[in-house]
Amino acid sequence: MMTPRHQHGGQLRAASERYGIPVDAWLDLSTGISPFVYPLPPVPTACWQRLPEADDGLEAAAAAYYGSASLLAVAGSQEAIQRLPLLRTAGKVGVVSPAYHSHQQAWQQAGHELLRLSAAHIEAYLDELDVLLLVNPNNPTATHFSVAQLQSWHARLAARGGWLVVDEAYQDSTPAQSLIQSAPQTGLIVLRSVGKFFGLAGIRLGFVWASATILQALAALQDDWAVSHPARWAGKLALQDTAWQAAQRQRLSAAGQRLQVLLQQAFPHTPVQASTLFAYCPLTTAWPVYEQLAQAGILVRYFAEPAALRFGLPQTEAAWRRLEDQI
Repeated sequence: MMTPRHQHGGQLRAASERYGIPVDAWLDLSTGISPFVYPLPPVPTACWQRLPEADDGLEAAAAAYYGSASLLAVAGSQEAIQRLPLLRTAGKVGVVSPAYHSHQQAWQQAGHELLRLSAAHIEAYLDELDVLLLVNPNNPTATHFSVAQLQSWHARLAARGGWLVVDEAYQDSTPAQSLIQSAPQTGLIVLRSVGKFFGLAGIRLGFVWASATILQALAALQDDWAVSHPARWAGKLALQDTAWQAAQRQRLSAAGQRLQVLLQQAFPHTPVQASTLFAYCPLTTAWPVYEQLAQAGILVRYFAEPAALRFGLPQTEAAWRRLEDQI
């Protein structure tokens, strides 16, 4: 029997079957993926006919976008999440919780001892850890860690051979808050995703920023042609389009603030936390609210422990009005 996998957002077919609502009738707010999608032109036929090549300009575009050439392209940051734990002998890994479940799952499966920490407890336990892993801003809680704080934790970990691993999948809207610098630092690993900010999750493209030793070890674990030719082509175009990126940051900032205000008015007794791509509402009534919205054809993300809902961004004014009417 196969072990059940943790569910992600966007399970529309399952929701459609459960609630008896056609797939195309849903307002899907269950993911943290931008509803404003980078406008790709038609995929050239050569992308389907030819195997990908490393000298196609993707790495140069990524180096310009992230401000460093110390990068490895991966098939979505999920690939790096699964492979990084294999590069260290078993140790004690602190994972900020709640956070994206795949991180803790990957380190646990690789034989590491997991210590689930709240953000408030990192400082107290840091000196016991071999690795500290967090998402910044955090998914799903939208908690933000400052650059200065992260650099301080990295220095303490690196001084004894430890790692700080930071998943910056939602950092593209605020690039000044990224830990990526032109030159890599020993013991600091940053994961980036092209899918969230650009609305292109389906291309499965991400990058790892780290020292050459770590990047070489990760590359050795990759399958041949790990990133597809269409993904490399699309990623290069998106990463080079600085004008679209600037407009996207403005769009997402305005939408994120609007969502936070709407939800805070709907749930005045809970602190609504928000990033530019989603908002998080800890609610004792999370499940009844989830059910109420689902029965109206609005899919959000439910979390049981602690009880909470995460809302993604509506795309259109009609979608905003639909959410406002039901919340």
